[in-house]
Amino acid sequence: MVEIETDRLLLRGWREEDIEPYARICADPEVMRFIGSGKTLTREQSGAQISRFVRHWEEHGFGLWAAEEKSSGSLLGFVGLAHLEDWTASGHDTEVGWRLDRAYWGRGFATEGAKASVDYGFERFGLATIISIIQPGNTTSRRVAEKTGLTLRGETRWRGIDVVWYAIDRNDPRPES
Repeated sequence: MVEIETDRLLLRGWREEDIEPYARICADPEVMRFIGSGKTLTREQSGAQISRFVRHWEEHGFGLWAAEEKSSGSLLGFVGLAHLEDWTASGHDTEVGWRLDRAYWGRGFATEGAKASVDYGFERFGLATIISIIQPGNTTSRRVAEKTGLTLRGETRWRGIDVVWYAIDRNDPRPES
């Protein structure tokens, strides 16, 4: 798995020791509020999710990285790209996404990681467009998408939930890091 370093982040592969901090993140109702139905995850569900992240990398050559703060070595959550086979609102099905520990919100980590992920998708895989699917009330993630250079493209219902979706095309101007 490719690792990427940004100014403050190490985007790296998942490790066994990531399960506990990731499970803590996914057990926080505020973190999970706008993810799917808003339910928190158990430790077992979080571990299974990490296993799916690893398989995604094996199948697609890209995926969701474990996001580590370089200065502390702490796991902040994840950021990266995901192929969504069930997305039908557009012809593009690779999403940039993030989920961070609430203690790290509002400090630019999600945007920093999302920009690196978008660059990786365009430069390494030649993707034409990258999307981001967000629940309408999640104004914080909407701002992250916009700061990353994605623009609002539409609204739809996906997996039983109303969502808005953003996108950036390879030739769109990208904000400076």
